[in-house]
Amino acid sequence: MILTVTLNAAIDKRYVVEEVRTGEVNRVKECVYTPGGKGLNVSKPAAIYGAEVTATGFVGGHAGHYIEDALEPFGIKSAFYHMEAESRSCINIWDEENQLQTEFLEPGFTVTEADFERFLEHFQGLAADADVVTISGSVPKGLDGTAYQRMVKLVREAGKPVILDTSGKLLEQGIKAVPTMIKPNLDEIRMLTGKDCTDPEEIIEAAKVLHGRGIRIVTVSLGGDGAVVVSDEGAYRARVPRIHAVNTVGCGDSMTAGFALGLSEGLSIKETLRKASAVSAAAAMREETGFFVKEDMERLLPQIEIIELA
Repeated sequence: MILTVTLNAAIDKRYVVEEVRTGEVNRVKECVYTPGGKGLNVSKPAAIYGAEVTATGFVGGHAGHYIEDALEPFGIKSAFYHMEAESRSCINIWDEENQLQTEFLEPGFTVTEADFERFLEHFQGLAADADVVTISGSVPKGLDGTAYQRMVKLVREAGKPVILDTSGKLLEQGIKAVPTMIKPNLDEIRMLTGKDCTDPEEIIEAAKVLHGRGIRIVTVSLGGDGAVVVSDEGAYRARVPRIHAVNTVGCGDSMTAGFALGLSEGLSIKETLRKASAVSAAAAMREETGFFVKEDMERLLPQIEIIELA
């Protein structure tokens, strides 16, 4: 079972407009609602692939019940901690004329330390039953930078692999608990190591620094240029074929889902990187965030080039 954590779950609303006109009324051509937050964008691809997935975190109010109901068609089991306040909404606007995406992310409700302590008790029981745990995204107001550090520590104590995909203080503090895997982008790995990372060699060296701190797998996402991985099994780069990208929002989360799948299946890091890259690329080919078609992934899988690095 893959346990995904979304402490700041949301309803994702994707609006398609002909062209965004600032200061004017904009008519929406198409609107799609989906359960969102980075952790749920991990849950959905993992479930589409066929894994048993349990989702936890905080939800609240009628919006929270909608999030849970919307996960049912994917076969995702909901194990959320409920708040009285309403869960947030995140709006993604696709401008057809200019081929641009604009996002508006609500802050959501406030979580007290007492709420978080009760959630941690709940989370500890879930982690004990999981094969892999993924912790993704931001945290609600009221929680500090140590929230994920405390959660990673609990998963490590349970003897389970844990993937941490976040940023800023949450990442800086979270890696002190030594998660199994992190997936920083270039800005984040610069923050963590102080290196410029202006060329591939320096990116690899920066990833090796973090690997040297005990993090088993360090994956640096390079967007359309694939990803670099430094691990106990060696260093590798994935190159993906050229695709027609429709929606790149959540593709990094789809990659996290691919890594969780690989870890749960006991695959080598090379095959895990290949699977994760194929899932991520397949997700970019579809409009719905956190969604892919298995046939797309299976077609892309043999086209993913895995290069061993020095």
